[in-house]
Amino acid sequence: MIKVVGTMFFDDNRLLIDKPRKRPTYQMIGGGVDEGETPLEAAIRECHEELGNDAVFDEGLLELVMEFDEIATSDGITPIHFYVFKYNGLLSGDLTTSEEIESFLWYDSSMGDEMLSNTLKHQVIPYCLKNKLIK
Repeated sequence: MIKVVGTMFFDDNRLLIDKPRKRPTYQMIGGGVDEGETPLEAAIRECHEELGNDAVFDEGLLELVMEFDEIATSDGITPIHFYVFKYNGLLSGDLTTSEEIESFLWYDSSMGDEMLSNTLKHQVIPYCLKNKLIK
């Protein structure tokens, strides 16, 4: 089973999500866990890769808050084990798009869920709403 991480950053009751250039939906900041890497190490690496060099966060403020199994949104068949981290601080600096990431969005539930990956739609957003992390 493939291991995947995602990290939740919040500001003003909104969740930071990004849109990869190769996918039609927004997803969490994150990606696969490399061999020999812990989920936390993967989350830190993916945050640096996806947010860009000008984003500033304290790596010590990441907390594992959810784990679940699901099927990858990318192909609809690959089983994955998802680790979700919450950043217990405010992200500062500037976000930088890249060859991989087309855009960023500070999401709240008034925007609807059509643009969201299955992981966000079925697991992460319900968790955020239940715990009053987003509007």
